[in-house]
Order: sequence, then C-alpha cells, then structure tokens
Amino acid sequence: MKESVNQVEINSEKNQWSSIIKPEESLLSVNLREVWNYRDLLFLLVKRDFVTYFKQTILGPIWFFLNPIFTTIIYTFVFGSIAKISTDGAPPVAFYLSGIVLWNYFSVSVTATSTVFNTNAAIFGKVYFPRLIMPLAIVTSNLMQFGVQFLLLVGVVIYYTIGGELHPNLWILVTPFIVLLMAAFALGVGMIFSSLTTKYKDMTMLLAFGVQLFMYATPVIYPISAMPDRLKPIVALNPLAGIFECFKHAYLGVGEFNISLLIYPTVIIAFVLVIGTFVFNKVQRGFMDTI
Repeated sequence: MKESVNQVEINSEKNQWSSIIKPEESLLSVNLREVWNYRDLLFLLVKRDFVTYFKQTILGPIWFFLNPIFTTIIYTFVFGSIAKISTDGAPPVAFYLSGIVLWNYFSVSVTATSTVFNTNAAIFGKVYFPRLIMPLAIVTSNLMQFGVQFLLLVGVVIYYTIGGELHPNLWILVTPFIVLLMAAFALGVGMIFSSLTTKYKDMTMLLAFGVQLFMYATPVIYPISAMPDRLKPIVALNPLAGIFECFKHAYLGVGEFNISLLIYPTVIIAFVLVIGTFVFNKVQRGFMDTI
C-alpha cells in the first residue's frame, strides 16, 4: 500500500500543466503575457475576417474601393463645388480621399469594438480565452480594409504628383506610426464604450451618432488653416487633428506641420488606451450577469 501511494505522489509531481486558469488578483492587473500566448487565436480570428471580406463576396475587395470613391465624389461636389471649402491648394479629390481613408479605419474600428461584448456573448459564455483578444482582432482585421483603400489613395497621389499638383515629402515615413496611433485610439475608445454597452444598450446608438459628429470636429473635409482663428485652439484639442494634418502634409504636401503636433495626440491616445484596457478588464469579469 505504501509503495502505491508513493507511486501516485511521484506521478503527480511529473504532471506539468501547460496553463492554469485562475481569477485575477487585482482589477488593475492585465495579463499581457496571456494575451501573447493566445496570439494563434488572434491570427485565426483575423484570418476568419479575411475569408469573410474577400472570399465570400462576389466583388471581393472591390467593395472597399466603392465606399471611398463615392464618398469622395459627394464631398468634392458638396464641400468643394458648392460650399467651396479650402483644400490648401491640393486637388479636391486627393484632399478628401486622404481624409476619408484614414477616417474610415478609425470609425469602423470604434463602432465594431464597441459591441464586442454583445456580439460575442455566446462565445464568451462557453470558452475561456483572454477577452482582450476580440477587440485586438477587430482593430487588426480592419487594417485589411485600410490597406485596400490606402492603395487607392497612393494611386491618386502618384497621378497628381506626376502632374506636378502634389508634392509628397519625407513625412510619409511616419505613416506606420500614424496608423498605430489611429488603431490605439480606436481600440481605447471602443473598449470604453463596449464596457458601457453591457449595461446601457442605447450607448451603441449614441456612439454611432457621436462618431458622425466627431468627424466634423476632425480636419477630414477641411484643413485647420481654413478654420477661424477663434476655433483653431478648440480643434487642436482633438487628438486626431494633428494626426490628420500630418497625414495630409506627408502625402499631399499641403499645410504646415512639425513633430510637436504629434506629441499631444500620442500622450492623449496612450492615456485613453490605458483607461480603456483597465475598464474593459474590469467589466469582462462579470459582464455575463448584465448582458
């Protein structure tokens, strides 16, 4: 009997668990190592969205071209021909398209991330994995749409550059950083609202309306130079203002820009991302009781 007990103890000591699921010790604790361990799941979710976007439609990625093309045509007619809003000397098509491409990525990512709990409640209730994977997958997947629309913008910029109407500059090199800031801001804001929508369902409608209004507070269809002097300080409070000005200055060669205009957005976006992560982490513990 003694030998069998010892044998059981020896066998139990040899058991090495690959992972142990246990409750978090603090509301402020975010296990980023666990998120990294589930990177394969993140890849699979992004791949799933890729299949949905590109393989299960008749026109495939052409759908991503249609939205910015038609929106640019409308903006050119309404804001360029009728309202005659300044484009800082850039061709209206290139000016509006540059703003639309960047804004589409932000707005789609925020809207999709804000419903992550409601949309994935069935999965969250059956399988364990770091909930942070879902908003990360949404923001990453939307980079595919941004990439397709960005190629359209590059083609337009090349066309007008050859014609001598645009003068891109070395600020193009900061494009990855600009996209990273947009993704981080969309992720932070989306996680905050996703936490609120578990309790207040109408927050989804409020966010959709707020995103539309926020676009007009962002230099998407106008340059900051076209704003009245009394409104420029207010617009500058928007963390996206400096990002859009940098992006347009880089690819269109219009407006005045310096690196200091990226420092403020970086600080604000980092703060929003941290707050969003902590709020998301707190709500994901017991959201199944309220959803």
